[in-house]
Amino acid sequence: MTIQVVYKNKAKSGNQDVIAVFANEKFQIKNTSDFFSKNETSSLERILKNKKNTKENIISFNINEKTTVILISLKKDLKSFDVENLGAVFYNFIKKNLFKNLSIITDSIKSKPGKDFIGRFVHGIKLKSYEFNIYKSKKTKNIITINLIGKQSSLSLKNKLKFKALEEGTFFTRDLVSEPGNILHPDEYAKRLLKLKKYGLKVTVYDKKKLKKLGLNALVGVGQGSVRGSYLVTIEWNGSKSKSKPLAFVGKGVCFDTGGISLKPARFMEDMTYDMAGSAVVVGLMKNFAIRKAKINAIGVVGLVENMPGGNAQRPGDIVKSYSGKTIEVLNTDAEGRLVLADALTFTEKKFKPQLMIDLATLTGAIIVCLGSEYAGLFSNDDKLSKQIFDAGEKVDEKVWRLPLHKNYDKLMDSKTADMQNINYVGGAGSTTAAQFLQRFIINKTSWAHLDIAGMAFSKYAGALNPGGATGYGVRLLNKFVEENYEWYRTNIINY
Repeated sequence: MTIQVVYKNKAKSGNQDVIAVFANEKFQIKNTSDFFSKNETSSLERILKNKKNTKENIISFNINEKTTVILISLKKDLKSFDVENLGAVFYNFIKKNLFKNLSIITDSIKSKPGKDFIGRFVHGIKLKSYEFNIYKSKKTKNIITINLIGKQSSLSLKNKLKFKALEEGTFFTRDLVSEPGNILHPDEYAKRLLKLKKYGLKVTVYDKKKLKKLGLNALVGVGQGSVRGSYLVTIEWNGSKSKSKPLAFVGKGVCFDTGGISLKPARFMEDMTYDMAGSAVVVGLMKNFAIRKAKINAIGVVGLVENMPGGNAQRPGDIVKSYSGKTIEVLNTDAEGRLVLADALTFTEKKFKPQLMIDLATLTGAIIVCLGSEYAGLFSNDDKLSKQIFDAGEKVDEKVWRLPLHKNYDKLMDSKTADMQNINYVGGAGSTTAAQFLQRFIINKTSWAHLDIAGMAFSKYAGALNPGGATGYGVRLLNKFVEENYEWYRTNIINY
């Protein structure tokens, strides 16, 4: 569904067939004469007497033969994400009722519920309106036109750009995650990333030949059973005039995960197209930075592979030498994401010397058992960094929950024949031991956080701001994290 937003200072009399107005929790509207005639006000008051006990947030009714009124109830003390979520609820409402052209009277907002209310409200509408239907043979071009009428509808160019950047970054992430594995294999993925150069990003692709020469054998080993290539792609954004060390974001990009020789069960294996969601978040985030001209230096690094059980596939029991020089005994080829990230993390740290690194991955099923689809798992070697990420998640409603790392878990990953093994055969603490494994590849003690987003990247059901399927979780979280803590103009930014 395409949302077309038109900004108007004043409505033309008699042209508003569907009018949306904001009201308080009891569906009371102040100064109705500003928006309705005397006859319309009388009809409105009569109808609202019968609606006063409704528990719905949004209601609609006809006040005459030509005019439909939509009332949107505003609770007190709305948080930023409450406004966005309300916009998403409003989108569902107008879609269900087949409203194609409507006007929102923005000056009906009397309680001043937070800064840039209308911008966030429309942002929620747009995020909820996302659809992935490019492979449907019959397409209908559905457009909903929303006219924003009134003084409060105006947004600064800066704020328009910020919302636009977030939407485009999130939608790009969702598009990548939604693509089937036969289309978005590593070769195609790498080509799409090269197109990001038009936004001012520097994109460098390392193919399998270069990776082998550099010694990224853990990453290459995962993809060696596939006829497709394996890649490491770096995406650089230099938006700060200072020569400050960059912020680094690293993503797991397993475009399809069969489990390799340690083959997964057939049931639900089709969902393994989204095992590259961590990389998609990094890519969407970097696109967002470039569109809004973020005043930071940032690096995105993604490892792109396909884990297939081919004749040349990695076997259980193989030992590989990682880029760090540490050796890994591969006991289970389905614990492949940590092998990709191991080389990507060490490479990022060594080449770019970042001030911090955050990696994202659909890494373990254990995190879903632990946290379900409400929180991503957070692991970190830095308390301050953890708090910054946690606080950002609370503000945009993309929540994280910190779980422990401790040296006592290391013994569960120690190998008798190599420096370490890639799974914990004893059982238990699956997500923690995976994170503990990754921590071994932070060679220079760089501040680091790992986000296990296996329960958050894809949803069988609709979420607050997504219609179901790929969620784009992480783009808004990390954008907020950067805005609040690392941009030089952070005191002047919008607090959406």
